Amino acid sequence: MLKIDNLTKTFGQNTAVDAASIEVTKPSMIGIIGRSGAGKSTLLRMVNRLTDASDGKILFNGRDVTSLRGSAKRAWQSECAMIFQQFNLVLRMDVVSNVLHGTLNRRSTLATMFNLFPDADITQAIAILDRLGIAEHAAKRAEDLSGGQQQRVAIARALMQDPKIILADEPIASLDPMNAQVVMRALRRIHEEDGRTVIANLHTLDTARRYCDRVIGMRDGRIVFDGTPGQLSTAAARDIYGADADFSESATSTEIEQLDRSDAFEAAQLRALADV
Repeated sequence: MLKIDNLTKTFGQNTAVDAASIEVTKPSMIGIIGRSGAGKSTLLRMVNRLTDASDGKILFNGRDVTSLRGSAKRAWQSECAMIFQQFNLVLRMDVVSNVLHGTLNRRSTLATMFNLFPDADITQAIAILDRLGIAEHAAKRAEDLSGGQQQRVAIARALMQDPKIILADEPIASLDPMNAQVVMRALRRIHEEDGRTVIANLHTLDTARRYCDRVIGMRDGRIVFDGTPGQLSTAAARDIYGADADFSESATSTEIEQLDRSDAFEAAQLRALADV
């Protein structure tokens, strides 16, 4: 399916990704963890072809993705949708139009200029928003939504591309714990229900363990761990993060239950909202 073979990216004298090799043989939910600067974002950007590799190859179903140019490259970027930490929405535009922008790669320039969308695409966009629990916000401006809602709009836009792979670059880094769980549950359901591969860069170990079938650890541009969540021990995490014995996983937790709350009622409200 997807094979990343000795993929390398250098910027001058600095190596951001160093001979990374990953093979995905079936639809999977994969979390990539590591410190800031470990090369996680650069790796995903190379897979999506937002950044060209310095060396190595990316193969998808036997096709050399690294050699694609022009319309073939744009077609690949539709098959391999990207979700960003900062959502990348047009904030003054209504939600459903933001979602419909997921179809731009297959629409004419004239239609794009005048924001002309077929009724079937509009219906599909609203159905995707409904699936993600935010259809009631379709007519609102994106700027009027919360961060968690905006990220779900970004996920809906990616789904409009009908991609085979979804790449999520720190999709919950800007969100509070409640919204982080909502977004991760949405990505997990997309993997399970649609059979799509989801590869997400993540900061927190508990998130990787809870939502992913496979965890890849990067340090200084190299892959230093590739295994199941059960194999991601505290010792392995220390190695990935280059941490000492004082390393505490709880400090990075996104679990609502681990938040320090003096008001039990407020905590119960948060849990109820997370299930929306």
